[in-house]
Amino acid sequence: MALLEPFGENIWIASGPNVESVGFHYPTRMATIRLADGRLFIWSPVALSDELRAEINALGQVRFLVTPTSLHHLALPDWKRAYPDATLYAAPGSRASRKDIAFDADLTDTAPAHWASEIDQVLVRGNLIATEAVFFHRASGTVLFCDLLQNFPPDWYSGVRAVVARFDGMIGVEPATPQKFRLAFVNRTAARASLARILEWPAAKVLVAHGDPVRADAPAFLTRAFRWLTR
Repeated sequence: MALLEPFGENIWIASGPNVESVGFHYPTRMATIRLADGRLFIWSPVALSDELRAEINALGQVRFLVTPTSLHHLALPDWKRAYPDATLYAAPGSRASRKDIAFDADLTDTAPAHWASEIDQVLVRGNLIATEAVFFHRASGTVLFCDLLQNFPPDWYSGVRAVVARFDGMIGVEPATPQKFRLAFVNRTAARASLARILEWPAAKVLVAHGDPVRADAPAFLTRAFRWLTR
């Protein structure tokens, strides 16, 4: 069975192994976007296996490795070793959290010329936990979220962890912003300005690293998902 699943025009997704953070296990997902010149943009890389590497190589040349937040870094060393010529982009805070990784460039509110005509981006500012870079792939109409939207199956956790996950909003019928991230937005004015840019994108789908993709009615979903911030 192929590891890469088509998610639209020139975009593929793949699930990785679960990762652990403060006693909670998270599903992982990455995206591969093939740019017009054939080069590949890898978003939120998951653990790199030989099988995944072979499928990636069949699509084109890996040129850009992008970590959307400083929390997503576990797989980066393996990817950089496998693709030493690829440019590794750091989210705000990534350099401080992983001083052992030699990042090549930094993500900002402005997309680099390498992909600006095909992928837009914005930093969601004002959060104490992390500043996330959210992307929009124009060809497929996909908005890519890393940690600001999450969604887990009802039986993903058990016992005390299940209670905490439900209270935090990690478990629900559709992706939502966990309570810990909501509370960490100390500058909501900055966050609303970032969100305003996201809501202007002509979204068709929403991809999340930790949860189920939203494949229809993306604008209505995004409005619901961030009503807590805009009201």
